[in-house]
Amino acid sequence: MAFGWIDEQAEARRRAGLVRTLRPRPADSPLLDLASNDYLGLAHHPEVVEAAARAARTWGGGSTGSRLVTGTTELHTELDRELADFCGFEAALVFSSGYAANLAAVTALGPHGSLILSDAGNHASLIDGCRLARGTTQVVGHADPEAVDKALRTHGGEAIVVSDTVFSVDGDAAPLAALAEACREHGAGLVVDDAHGLGVLGDGGRGAPHAAGLAGAADVVVTATLSKSLGSQGGVVLGPARVIDHLVNAARTFIFDTGLAPAAAGSALAALRLLRREPARADRARAVAAELHAGLTAAGLDAVRPDAAVVSVRAPSPEQAVRWAADCRTAGLAVGCFRPPSVPDGISRLRLTARADLSGAEIERAVRVIGETRP
Repeated sequence: MAFGWIDEQAEARRRAGLVRTLRPRPADSPLLDLASNDYLGLAHHPEVVEAAARAARTWGGGSTGSRLVTGTTELHTELDRELADFCGFEAALVFSSGYAANLAAVTALGPHGSLILSDAGNHASLIDGCRLARGTTQVVGHADPEAVDKALRTHGGEAIVVSDTVFSVDGDAAPLAALAEACREHGAGLVVDDAHGLGVLGDGGRGAPHAAGLAGAADVVVTATLSKSLGSQGGVVLGPARVIDHLVNAARTFIFDTGLAPAAAGSALAALRLLRREPARADRARAVAAELHAGLTAAGLDAVRPDAAVVSVRAPSPEQAVRWAADCRTAGLAVGCFRPPSVPDGISRLRLTARADLSGAEIERAVRVIGETRP
């Protein structure tokens, strides 16, 4: 029978407690949301929503083609320019998603004959970029600049080091300054995904590379998503103009993909401008994460100290993690549930995302629910 192997895999997932299902949410969900990545609380901000509607009315429902054909509007160019300026880079290029941006950066900057060093804790989009790149990929220890230095010493040719700036599972930060130093010692480039840093870390939310003093460096390329702190959708690559020009000519997920919908570009631009006006939102997101962590650890839970806005709580097993998340939902709290293969260390977790618009009472309620429903 065609696709008969699918049934075998489905049964294996069921036995392992790893079945995933879609859960459509209503527009007016009564749940307290600690599951989304809306770190700054901007996805429903009136200015952001109105900007999306205005862009759709002006430019239409879709971009109508790849950015090299009809998919680049004046709005897209404005977003490119303002993202580069805000984050401190010479140039920027907006993609249809953060996933597409990561595939573009890694594949276009890891050609045949090059070495790609990938952190063991990297996001799936970076891992897939390494798999698609023509260079040779070597996985190095998590957040380990010494391992990077050792690997670069034995190569001697073109190389890039690829890492998240803030890792999505536990919310820990990469040692960017040390990684950059190792790269410069050996003439390698540094490519980092700031999906969980933009809007949360750095001066006014300008990101982890900005905080590490790497913004605008000639040997640093940064990717990010517009779907987390900016409450919209899409991705971006930031770096030297020569690198961005190379992506326009060589990145397949740019050349052959339809451009970002105008509504998403408009809402991302509005969110970016709002963050410029209200930089304290970044500070508040980090403060909420710290408060969540303090409350959870005081309740005796195994919570990982957050470096940005992600707070991870360890669970005993995949099955118990799923039940824990379901019990939280029943109690009115939405939390993320990370299980293998989404976690590189095999440890299942509840994953909480701090939001700048959470009140003290909501933080206390979240901590109480998680503690009362623990396995």
